[in-house]
Amino acid sequence: MDLPLTKQKCVPCEGGVPPISRPRAEELLAQTPGWSLDAEAKKISRKFKFKDFAAAMVFVNKVGDIAEAEGHHPDFSIHWNRVDLDIWTHAIGGLFINDFILAAKINEI
Repeated sequence: MDLPLTKQKCVPCEGGVPPISRPRAEELLAQTPGWSLDAEAKKISRKFKFKDFAAAMVFVNKVGDIAEAEGHHPDFSIHWNRVDLDIWTHAIGGLFINDFILAAKINEI
């Protein structure tokens, strides 16, 4: 049995491997509630809403700490009380297990 995503650690991906398949992405997505898969199954995204800008920035900083610890970084879009995150593995132009590990850890914030 695989460890839960929150108990796994991102491993470096420098390319040279294919992105995971849509069926595998959908399977992993089931372990990351609130995240959605894009039409091409190349990215996962989630929108978070907060009471104000300060609360949004506290969240962004916590995500930044997790991202640094994992060596895997999401793309942020910060609005007054909303943070939109996109995650994918740039080196392979699609999804890798790291993307779902990071999403699961972000969900724990």
